Order: sequence, then structure tokens, then C-alpha cells
Amino acid sequence: MTEFGIVMEASPGYTARLAREVEALGFDLLLCPDTQNLSPDPLGQLSLAAHATSRLRLGTGVTNPVTRDVAVTATAFATLQAEAGGRAVCGIGRGDSSAAHAGLRNGTTAQLRSFVERMKAYLRGETIDRNGTASKLRWLDSVDVAPVPIDVACTGPKTIEMAVDVADRVSFAVGSAPERLEWALGVARARLAATGRPRDSLRIGAYVNLVCDPDEQRAIHLGRMISGMVAHFAGMKDAPLDHLPPRLRQVAEVMQSGYDMKRHAQDSGSHLQAVPDDFVEWFSICGPPDKCRARLRELVDLGLDHVYQLGGSPVAHPHGARQEAMVRQAVLFATDVMPYFR
Repeated sequence: MTEFGIVMEASPGYTARLAREVEALGFDLLLCPDTQNLSPDPLGQLSLAAHATSRLRLGTGVTNPVTRDVAVTATAFATLQAEAGGRAVCGIGRGDSSAAHAGLRNGTTAQLRSFVERMKAYLRGETIDRNGTASKLRWLDSVDVAPVPIDVACTGPKTIEMAVDVADRVSFAVGSAPERLEWALGVARARLAATGRPRDSLRIGAYVNLVCDPDEQRAIHLGRMISGMVAHFAGMKDAPLDHLPPRLRQVAEVMQSGYDMKRHAQDSGSHLQAVPDDFVEWFSICGPPDKCRARLRELVDLGLDHVYQLGGSPVAHPHGARQEAMVRQAVLFATDVMPYFR
């Protein structure tokens, strides 16, 4: 069965209550970005959400290998796993806004691979070498928790291949156009075939740009920010663009040199002038429920095991009210689209 998750920034005073609502709407996962300059810390908020819910899986969407040490990250997630009774998920990527706002570069694919491998070793209770020091999460010996599954977000072919090698879950961040998901799945399946890893040992899904609203033009307007953000992931600094289809390459080139990182994940970003309606329509799913069902069916039928909704909010700020409005905006999707895939 297809799993459905929703991405929502953590916000003190809101996260636990909204997590309860997200669970009641039927979502399987709640993922909170780990981007310290733009939103509150997700791990503490997710622990609060664990006590407000009973079924919902809780994790990051995403953390990174740059701003947190791997032992710190492993301890944080093992703690959340204990609090949540085994419902934690570690979503991780190369880093974007979290690194940029600290004056740091994104992690490389090799750096992300090493981080994931060491984190999994820590979570298994193993001792690893850290600069000549034997390093282990000693406290885990007295806590009986299963290792937290690692969910790698990936956009380019090298990161997809790496994720297939080391992750428990792979989540593409390539937009919602069927040809983009088909391409990413092709890369993943080719890697599985090359390494001999069984397909059923890995859950493969995607972050899907999706705004469900009876007013299609309003949905497109709300989806513009998400479309620009995900196109930016394809065109991050020094990322190869030659594998992109022409209409994405054109926008990604603009994002590579002109992305307004100061207004990352905000509707006021100057780069959004380069994201026209027809691009949003192609790169995202925006419109009433019947349109969302038909477009999403194309993607699920490609072979996705899970879908993480990247939605829009009609409220720009303050921060908590923005998250609350985003969950309200997702109600129509949860009630009129998700049930068709159960």
C-alpha cells in the first residue's frame, strides 16, 4: 500500500497539536525540515508530537551531514525512536538552506554516504573509529530500540545510486512530472540490478509538489514557491544540468545563479519571477481533487511506495500560523484524494 506523508516545519506550540490533526487526516508520516536558521529545531518538537499521536511516523524532511555531527544526529534520532515507540524516520539529504545560512557548502554525495554508513553503525550499537578514538553510543546499551530507518532524499543520478546502495528508503526530489519520476526510478532500478540488491529490501518514493484546491489558479499560485524550490534542488551550485529535460534545465539554470536563498521556502523570493504558470503546471500537481487524483495516479503507478506532500500555505507569516494554514490546505487532499489510493 502506498504510504502518504506531509512535510511541515516544526513550530513551538503548534507541532504536537498539528501532528495530532495530521494523524487524524490519515497521513502515515509527518516530516519536519532541519534548517536551523529558518525554522525551529525539529527533533524536540517531534518528541512532543510522539506523545500527541499513536500511529503517525515522525522524522525529518530533511536533516543533513553538514550542520550536525553524526554521533549527535544518531543520538537525537535514537532518543526520538525511544520516545515514539519505534516510529522515527531519519530523512536526510546533502544539505541546502541549513548549510547556506551558516556559510557552509552542501555536503558531497561521498560525504552523505559516509555519514549514513556511520550513523547506521552507531544506531546498531557498534563502535566506530572517529579520528583515532573508539566511539560508541554507550547509553544505547540500556535502551531497547530498533535502529531508525534512514530515508535519503536525492535529486541527481549519483546521489540516487548512492542512496540505493546504503539507505532503507529513497525519496526523489525531482518534481511531479511523470517523466522526471520515471527517469529517477530508472536510475534506481538500474543500480539495484547492478548491485544485486533486491527491490523489496528498499522503499522508493518521492517528495511530490502538490496543492489541492477547488480554484486551480489559486492552487498554481500556492504551488509556485514549491516548484521554484525543487527546481533549485536540481540546479544547486556546481550540479550538472545536462541530464535535465529542456524545460527544467532552463529554470534550473536561473536557480543555479539567481536563487534567492534569503527567502528560501517563502512566497516572496525574487527567483519566483522565473517560474511561470506553465512550468508550475508541469512540475507540480495543482488543482481540484479530480485533477490531483488523475495526476497522482500516474506517479503511483510508476511504482512509488510512498509519497511525501510538499504543499502550499495561504498564510505567509507568522511561522506557526503558516504551518497551521498549510495543514488546513491539505485537508482536501487528505479527504478527497488519499482515500483513492488506499
